[in-house]
Amino acid sequence: MADDLKKKTAKGMIWSAVERFSTQGVQFIFGIVLARLLTPADYGVIAMLTIFLAVSQTFIDSGFGNAIIRKIDRTEKDMATMFFFNIGMSTVCYAIIFFLAPFIASFYNMPDLTLILRVLAIKLILQSFSAIQITNLTIKINFKKQAKISLAAAVLSGGVGIAFAYMGYGVWSLVIQSLFSSAFSSILYWIVVRWYPQCFFSKESFKSLFSYGSKLLISGIMDTILKNIYPLVIGKFYTAAQLGGYSKAERFAQFPSSNLTAILQRVSFPVLSSLQNDPERLRSGYLKFLNLATFLVFPLMIGLLALTKPLTLLLLTEKWSGMILLLQILCLAMMWYPVHSINLNLLQVLGRSDLFLKLEVIKQIIGIGILCGTLPFGITALCLGKVADTWISLIINTYYSGKLMQAGFFVQMRFMFPTFLNALVMGAVILGINHLLPEKQYLLQIGVGFTAGVLYYLLTAYLFNRKTLNELLSVFKREK
Repeated sequence: MADDLKKKTAKGMIWSAVERFSTQGVQFIFGIVLARLLTPADYGVIAMLTIFLAVSQTFIDSGFGNAIIRKIDRTEKDMATMFFFNIGMSTVCYAIIFFLAPFIASFYNMPDLTLILRVLAIKLILQSFSAIQITNLTIKINFKKQAKISLAAAVLSGGVGIAFAYMGYGVWSLVIQSLFSSAFSSILYWIVVRWYPQCFFSKESFKSLFSYGSKLLISGIMDTILKNIYPLVIGKFYTAAQLGGYSKAERFAQFPSSNLTAILQRVSFPVLSSLQNDPERLRSGYLKFLNLATFLVFPLMIGLLALTKPLTLLLLTEKWSGMILLLQILCLAMMWYPVHSINLNLLQVLGRSDLFLKLEVIKQIIGIGILCGTLPFGITALCLGKVADTWISLIINTYYSGKLMQAGFFVQMRFMFPTFLNALVMGAVILGINHLLPEKQYLLQIGVGFTAGVLYYLLTAYLFNRKTLNELLSVFKREK
């Protein structure tokens, strides 16, 4: 049983990584091409609308996906209930957005946003048709099919977006790309997964799922608002071009951090859920996921920070130079996201969605306070505020995890500090080497800096952290 779970975990991590990084990698490449064709202001327009779509998506899911994954005795009625609920809620959310679109456009003093938002929000309905198929595959820790579907949708929609951008459609090319991505994904999930509802909506199942999911819904709404309130505030008080720079910097910082977080979150939740009745194995699995998360994410984020300038100027050109400092600051904030995620996953695994909600309320109050305090001092100050908010949230998130698993903030910091320190030294090595290279030889700086960073980190890991390195390698061996 234990060996079977290890194999499923290994396979899940590998295919989840393939799915995330192949898809996001393709989107990243297409995004670079689009960024060279479009302007920061075009991206700023879309970023202004992100919060409304993100909050709607949280309502549409309502925590039902995690509730079904965690439920040991899940039934076909539960699946069908989630399916019809998602579609119904997405329709309601779209109707609300359609009605509010003129008021949102008026808030930003940009009349063109009305039509853009009404068209872009159609993706909410398109995505709702495939939510249960994704949940089914996640339960089985089967990310291989998700990898193929996501990659195909990314390639198809990316090509469509570039074609429209090349023809001069501006911001509408981003809207069209997003809609095609959602449509392609839903169609492919229905073709590949072949799940169909065998019954209709069940009130009994709804009550069961909502009793768990409701607390996740409330905390999810608050978390979504806080994560997306920065584009809302920047769009209101600064220019669309400034928001576009911030949005692109955030997207770059999220590429390694959020993708690895998503991989670990998607794999750790079903794996740890299967161990919820075995406290000793649960604690061991929890700490292993933390160890792997920091071992992978810390060097990636510090490396990105060190290479931000040549990467930005080479890939996006001089017109995006305003995002360089913002990206470097955001790397320091987002490198801790996997740690947050795994700590919060533990509370959900143990069925303590009440504590999950309590923590989110506390963090939202603090986060809003930091936002209000840094707003008058510019976008750079807002980004520095996010770093402070990340550390405060980390202390809060680890409080109950420490009580439940005897691994609180200081235990986790001692556990992660050697990896963190080694990643910082690696970043200093990259910056030092690049300082000696010609100033505008960006490709040379990236190539030499990246190679030096990888060699340094692997060598020091082999010498001083061989156990973690071997655990990571064993994941690939198990897959074979």
